[in-house]
Amino acid sequence: QEHLVESGGGSVQAGGSLRLSCVASGYTSKPGCMGWFRQSPGKEREEVVTIYTPFGTTYYADSVKGRFTISTANAKNTVYLQMNSLKPEDTGVYYCAAAYGLCQRDLSLYAWWGQGTQVTVSS
Repeated sequence: QEHLVESGGGSVQAGGSLRLSCVASGYTSKPGCMGWFRQSPGKEREEVVTIYTPFGTTYYADSVKGRFTISTANAKNTVYLQMNSLKPEDTGVYYCAAAYGLCQRDLSLYAWWGQGTQVTVSS
């Protein structure tokens, strides 16, 4: 049974930093694409950053470029999201997701999702 488990959320003041972790387990073969998505109050879930793990190719939403960094470890079973210079608009539930194959913009193509971790940024 495939699982994605996130950790590392919390509450910080604007300008602060947080690091999220996502551990993937139970996969017979490693997902090609892993990424972070978030859902803010009253908004649809959106893509934050994804990484195509075989090549390390990344895609960042414009709103987080230069502030967030995705990385992998442990033979790509763990994905991190380093979030710096956090803003109140970064507040939301952050989800880790995975898919076989290339990273896609269509969220419905991600077969596995974690339970989410809350990130709250106060001004």
